[in-house]
Amino acid sequence: MSDENQNQAPFTEEQNQQMIDTGIIATGNAPHNIHCLSIIGQIEGHYILPPQNKTTKYEHIIPALAAIEQDSTVEGLMVVLNTVGGDVEAGLAISELIAGMSKPTVSIVLGGGHSIGVPLAVSADVSFIVPSATMTIHPVRMNGMVLGVPQTMNYFEKMQERITRFVTKNSRMSAERFHELMMEKDELVMDIGTVLEGEAAVKEGLIDRLGGLSDAVECLYSLIEKKNGKSKKSAAKGRKSTGADSRSSKKTADKKSSDKEPAATVPTRRARKKSTVVQLKSTEATSGASRRDELNSGDWNGER
Repeated sequence: MSDENQNQAPFTEEQNQQMIDTGIIATGNAPHNIHCLSIIGQIEGHYILPPQNKTTKYEHIIPALAAIEQDSTVEGLMVVLNTVGGDVEAGLAISELIAGMSKPTVSIVLGGGHSIGVPLAVSADVSFIVPSATMTIHPVRMNGMVLGVPQTMNYFEKMQERITRFVTKNSRMSAERFHELMMEKDELVMDIGTVLEGEAAVKEGLIDRLGGLSDAVECLYSLIEKKNGKSKKSAAKGRKSTGADSRSSKKTADKKSSDKEPAATVPTRRARKKSTVVQLKSTEATSGASRRDELNSGDWNGER
């Protein structure tokens, strides 16, 4: 490959290797620096799935989300979903991390967002779904040996309550409606639950908007710009408040200094009278002294 073709490559070697290793790639040369996170196949949790399964490993996603939250160069996160579900606790852990991020987040469901993919889809600030995508809502199930005791059913109920609480908290769907769709018996042949297509998911309040990739990117850009605008206003307000506080402090200091200065005393009537008497006595003493000088002068000159 020539150098010219290498320069025209859409991704660098580092980005290509990053995509191969984790399925994650950071964008560049865009109005805003966003991070695209893909969650595909089956969510792999505490148990390793067979090698022929397409999986998303939660031990890769959790550190990536922590790094995105701390990276000052990343302004927003876009989550691309096409998953059949998987480990419940791993899916909820990823969902809680996305919901707790301070940076703007947008999710888009492509193909499918089934089972534990439902909490992942609604965990973002704004969720999108394409018209052809579907989402399956069904109860929790477990593979392997299950003990037929009441405690097992209680465990299932508590786990299902956690999922229901998270979904209803981060979407417009009520808990009653979510439970009703989850326990639907006439929708699926081999299971209970409901399959919602893109438009139906938006109508039910599970997903916020119907749209494609460009709609999701444009929405994320607007969220970033809105946040940046609020940050600038907060900074300007803080500077204004600091200036006002400094002026107020200066006024207070000036007032305190003026209070410490002694006030100019106005002479009272008694003081003025006393001053007048002293002045008169001083005048009399002066006139008496001048009179004695004249007499003495007369004695010396023989005129007296």
